[in-house]
Amino acid sequence: MELIEKLRILSDAAKYDVSCSSSGSKRKNFNNGIGNSHSSGICHSFTPDGRCISLLKILLTNYCIYDCAYCINRLNNDVERAAFSPEEVVDLTMNFYKRNYIEGLFLSSAVFKNANYTMELLVKILKSLRLNHKFNGYIHVKAIPGADDYLIKEAGLYADRMSVNIELPSSQGLKLLAPQKSKESILKPMSLINKEISTSLDNHKIFKKAPLFVPGGQSTQLIVGATADTDYNILKLSEGLYNKFSLKRVYYSAYVPINTNKNLPTIKHPPLVRENRLYQADWLLRYYGFSADELLNEHSPNFHEDLDPKTSYALNNLNDFPAEINTASYEKLLRVPGIGVRSAKRIVITRKVQFLNFDDVKKLGVVMKRAQYFITCRGKYYGDVNFEKEKIESKLIRKAIISPSPLQKDYEQLSLFTTLPAVVSTKDKLSALIGEI
Repeated sequence: MELIEKLRILSDAAKYDVSCSSSGSKRKNFNNGIGNSHSSGICHSFTPDGRCISLLKILLTNYCIYDCAYCINRLNNDVERAAFSPEEVVDLTMNFYKRNYIEGLFLSSAVFKNANYTMELLVKILKSLRLNHKFNGYIHVKAIPGADDYLIKEAGLYADRMSVNIELPSSQGLKLLAPQKSKESILKPMSLINKEISTSLDNHKIFKKAPLFVPGGQSTQLIVGATADTDYNILKLSEGLYNKFSLKRVYYSAYVPINTNKNLPTIKHPPLVRENRLYQADWLLRYYGFSADELLNEHSPNFHEDLDPKTSYALNNLNDFPAEINTASYEKLLRVPGIGVRSAKRIVITRKVQFLNFDDVKKLGVVMKRAQYFITCRGKYYGDVNFEKEKIESKLIRKAIISPSPLQKDYEQLSLFTTLPAVVSTKDKLSALIGEI
């Protein structure tokens, strides 16, 4: 098969993996080397659902020994198959980088023959790029669950970021849709990577030239909507992963109905609004000091379709509001809908020199169409309805319908060959991108 044909098949097969962030690494260049991922060396552009378009994003192969019901590359699917040789991946990466087509490599793979064989091929590619071709650009590689520890450790010495995709949020979901996989086999390499990262950081404090291990950290991906798991179940899992394995990011991928199976949901379109709400809630977990139990619970296990998670939280906890802009703590301000991390910091700094009124707060970047119902300025409430849950909720839902997101353009994963249809068109996708909720 011609190389260009392999590239077409395996770049298209990789588009369902969204955990391809290119941030966080500080790998410097050296004499006679090529590329640099230090500081802002990687130029990246993200789509609203988290995909990065500045990397060569490919699978090593889409031949797979597993028969996961939700996967396009499952063993029994009648799809075009292809496999790169390690040398072909290295040549593609070097040539694309030198021509400024890409800023780095995102390399994943289906499991070919067995986990160890696949992982050995991935390690061979990394070592060839780093050692033989002196490539110091960004590399994100997938760790294959079930591979021996020494292979995972070796890959981590040459990769900037690694990820192990959990895919399905529960053990029950795995048994139903991917019975050949187990939760333990997926969590084991995540634990190993986390341990090696911690050891590497400790060593680097003592020995400045100690080798770095996955300096960009690790991430994972969860499929939303393929199983009956609620938003609460998914968010609790994400919270646990952040706390236990120190993940840099959990990515959420709306289930795309590409296969037919009695155990799969019968839907026509991916649940993109639900995916968007989980991304917004994920920001609240990581940067706003929320816990999963504050946002959802067993009695209310799913997010509101028309209101973002922080607004839903505020409406369910009206007894904690309104917050006085001039006296509320920074932590309290972060819980006000419409006030993000940057605007909260601006408020705290500015009010040291003057009392803030409604117009002042608006100038500091606060989204007043939401915030006005949950704040007071110098004791005055500026909401245009009474401070009652039903009236505020009705008003906010009307505003969400009438005033769409300022991010009007639909984005899509960059294709090397064709123009793909847009996959995201939610009302408030900008907030899921920048985290200003």
